[in-house]
Amino acid sequence: MAKDLYAILGVSKDATDAEIKKAFRRKARELHPDVNKAPDAEDRFKELNEAYDVLSDANKRAQYDRFGTIPGAAGGPAGGYNVDFEDIFGGGFGGMGDIFSSFFGGAAGGRATVRKEGRDMGVGLRLTLEEVAAGAKKEIVYDRLAPCEVCNGSGKAEGGKEIDCPDCHGRGRVVTVQHTFLGDMQTASMCSTCGGTGKVIDKPCEECEGQGRIPDRQHVTVEVPAGIREGQQLRVTGFGEAGMHGARPGDLIVTCRIQPHEFFEREGDNLHARANVSFIQATLGAEIEIDGIFHDEKVMVRVPEGCQNEQVIRVKGMGMPRLKSTERGDMYVHITVLIPKKVTKKQRELLEKVAEEFGEDVAAPRSPLQKLRDAFN
Repeated sequence: MAKDLYAILGVSKDATDAEIKKAFRRKARELHPDVNKAPDAEDRFKELNEAYDVLSDANKRAQYDRFGTIPGAAGGPAGGYNVDFEDIFGGGFGGMGDIFSSFFGGAAGGRATVRKEGRDMGVGLRLTLEEVAAGAKKEIVYDRLAPCEVCNGSGKAEGGKEIDCPDCHGRGRVVTVQHTFLGDMQTASMCSTCGGTGKVIDKPCEECEGQGRIPDRQHVTVEVPAGIREGQQLRVTGFGEAGMHGARPGDLIVTCRIQPHEFFEREGDNLHARANVSFIQATLGAEIEIDGIFHDEKVMVRVPEGCQNEQVIRVKGMGMPRLKSTERGDMYVHITVLIPKKVTKKQRELLEKVAEEFGEDVAAPRSPLQKLRDAFN
């Protein structure tokens, strides 16, 4: 093994998920660059985050235990879940480092903040066109400030209660007097002890330092409805940043990002596709079969007699499902007429007869000697 992830977290190989989570939070508080000024604090925190990323995921942990390699070592916590982190309404986070920065910026420990409600968080969910057509359930794994499980989000230890801040006497602001040669000057500022709330907890929870929320890795399953479009958003209520002391949490805003398809191009609820036909099929007309957007779906395309190259054929009702509807858009098939590069002697004779029938002049067949000369030229 290149790294002993269990040793980095300080847990045994048979540690439970709860023990791994607790060990990570304890060490992260020690190593986060916001509180640890050692030169290697940032590197050690990244290493710790990498260890937690693997050991907190059952599949990654099993692979690491079996092979001794770190799955998706270059990726973050969302590496295997088709998720991009976005900053929506100022609440998006890209990893545990940012979560802990927000945690350390809370009201606990004399740090100043006013906001108690949790912020909305945003992620972009990558989807295939097939998933959009059929609808899908997707698991999203992301980092957030979640309600503390020890104090149930209250921030209070056993027997603790909320009292008026002793520094500002419940006003949320403190007044300082500066003596100058012009006289005494008073300035009012937000109280750093209570963060402007006017309230503190006399016995704060040790796990969350009185905030009522802790950095955690969240697993959420999102139902993507069939027919959703690029950029449309899904709201998962209550799964954004948790509020302080049980205040209202934010929401998780999921923005759908649809990946390009190798065969289909989407236009609203319609699909565009390409199909090849021979010049004989284009001339006489034909019925050809192409794949549809659903698994094992086949679409019958009726090529009209005299079809031209780049002609577009509409197939009704074989496009994308319409959102919140049983109907579908249409499919537009762009025809490419293929001309053979070589023909046999018999095929040439038949084509020459057709050309004669249409009154068209064609090139005379080349002799073997002419073909040999062309090859050397």
